[in-house]
Amino acid sequence: MKKRYVLTGLCICLQFWALAQNIPTKTYQFASKPSWADEFNKNGLPDSTKWNYDVGGHGWGNNELQYYTEKNLKNARVENGVLIIEALKETVKDNAYSSARLVTKGKGDFLYGRFEIKAKLPEGRGTWPAIWMLATKQVYSNTYWPDNGEIDIMEHVGYDPGRVHATVHTRDFNHIKGTQRSANKMLPDFHTAFHVYRVDWTPDKIEAFIDNELILSFPKVGNRWEEYPFDQPFHILLNIAVGGGWGGLKGVDESIFPQRMEIDYVRVYPLKSAPKKK
Repeated sequence: MKKRYVLTGLCICLQFWALAQNIPTKTYQFASKPSWADEFNKNGLPDSTKWNYDVGGHGWGNNELQYYTEKNLKNARVENGVLIIEALKETVKDNAYSSARLVTKGKGDFLYGRFEIKAKLPEGRGTWPAIWMLATKQVYSNTYWPDNGEIDIMEHVGYDPGRVHATVHTRDFNHIKGTQRSANKMLPDFHTAFHVYRVDWTPDKIEAFIDNELILSFPKVGNRWEEYPFDQPFHILLNIAVGGGWGGLKGVDESIFPQRMEIDYVRVYPLKSAPKKK
């Protein structure tokens, strides 16, 4: 009984704290069926009605070592019911590695929703897989990133095996300033088993989950876009980077390649009665 009273009192205190901080306490619901999904049931190249490619090898702002190819089965293919993104040790246009970066931009742009991806990750020093989201348009300021926001549903760096991260970046909260909002969870079998990585995004907050366990909550406090630019459509990105400022912090083990990320499905559940897009 004492524990119940303590918990009740704690909940009341948290509610008053949320009100004092102007943090909304509204509960949102998501549709039970996806409005957009890829179950990866057809072998071959990824579905061109759902996925585009980011292409190039200019470091991608992070001093990465790979060249992202387009429509290359070696780097991106659907096989036996999963999407495979594979990083290879091969020279492509003066880059020492090849990989793929798939994006839904222009084919899947979303304002709020539940984003659920079931994936098995690569391993090894130098790998940097990511499942993430970026703003589709540059709405805020003259600087696209970080001013328009980034949602990292899943990131993993191979030199720290098993520690899987979820992060939110904005102008006020980002890794350049060391103010990013981030959390992580240890998954010893990250590379041998599939796990479900999820983000719930509403007008009031962003929450990240791994296997339905909440690991990160980022509430909207106030109305400054510098803190919360997440009121515009975003798209999904899937990729494996090699090296880079974070992924290559402790070097790259060339002997581990090829390395792959396998994705069983990508599902997007809309908010019920979602606000209209800007």
